[in-house]
Amino acid sequence: MNYILFDESVTRQNLLPFTFTRPLSEIRIGIMTIKEKWEKISGQDFSVSTEDYLAKKFPFNFSKKEDNIWINGSVIPTIELLKAIKALKKYEDLKSGETLIAVNAGKEKIENFVGKTKGKEWKGKPILKINHLWDTFSLNGQAIEEDYKLITKGRKSANVSKTNTLIGDRIFIEKGAKVECAILNSSTGPIYIDKDSEVMEGSVIRGPFALCEGAVLKMGAKIYGPTTIGPHSKVGGEVSNSVIFGYSNKGHDGFLGNSVLGEWCNLGADTNTSNLKNNYSVVSVYDHSSEKMVSTGLTFCGLMMGDHSKCSINTMFNTGTVVGVCANIFGSDFPPKFIPSFSWGGAAGFTTYELDKAFETAERVFERRHKPFDETEKAILKKVFSLTRSKD
Repeated sequence: MNYILFDESVTRQNLLPFTFTRPLSEIRIGIMTIKEKWEKISGQDFSVSTEDYLAKKFPFNFSKKEDNIWINGSVIPTIELLKAIKALKKYEDLKSGETLIAVNAGKEKIENFVGKTKGKEWKGKPILKINHLWDTFSLNGQAIEEDYKLITKGRKSANVSKTNTLIGDRIFIEKGAKVECAILNSSTGPIYIDKDSEVMEGSVIRGPFALCEGAVLKMGAKIYGPTTIGPHSKVGGEVSNSVIFGYSNKGHDGFLGNSVLGEWCNLGADTNTSNLKNNYSVVSVYDHSSEKMVSTGLTFCGLMMGDHSKCSINTMFNTGTVVGVCANIFGSDFPPKFIPSFSWGGAAGFTTYELDKAFETAERVFERRHKPFDETEKAILKKVFSLTRSKD
């Protein structure tokens, strides 16, 4: 069987700005991305069917020699779910209510199976699925729990330095990680520290928590779960129930709560996000597909920031702020609750952050992490620029 993760169109629109630069299955929730979870559970490689402009970075592999199994890229896998998918016969699909989970399309592409499928209803536990921006942090606790079980099953944690204070027994440290003079409390959820990551002195962590490969938790950091700090990110200050995809920095004091940061973001020193309105009412956020504010149904919701966006020191973000891709934010007072992609400015107003200037910054940032800012990366940002600025 050849496995392909496809982008569900409505959900893809709901997950903008994060899906401007990645397929649904490349969203990190829990410890791993959704694609990494499927590959871990199945022991097989998965490819991705997504927008044409993303295909070079996230390749698609269609097989004419074996059955192609198309799986919804917004669905978080379980072993039981994979068994049900593997049992699908040619031209059978698996659904949970109105949600299409998977299709065995045989030797055909998914768009050609319409009218040929026989439906099967999922009878197991309710599926875990991201549908909206805020699901990434709202469901993160459950996702960390499942990933922790999957990654650590049958394995033993590396030894933890005696300089640390450990509470609870659900703490797993990979070899090569550094943890000194920290307090790790897993009584509220598991704590996973990946290889080559570092927890510096004075850090206080309450699970569920994941520190991914090469990430750094800086001195005196205060972390409330469920929180994930993605690969090669650097985080300090206070963080609560947030997800950072990777290669992003919140290196200094300031509060980040009920928030999601994409890749290659940077929050200046003493940046603070509001995650609760003064009147404790439900938070609304900007929806890219309808171009309107929509209710999250949540009392707590902070900042959603797309890839490559940055803000200066002392930036203050209102409750439920959405920032697009490649925005550069600075100045006093609160900026608007929606900041479009390639915006340059702040509360006093915005101009266009031109591509050549955005590329200069990206090249410097990538170089600092010993990564190439190549033509593939440039082509994606050029397309996002075209898609977003054409509406101005």
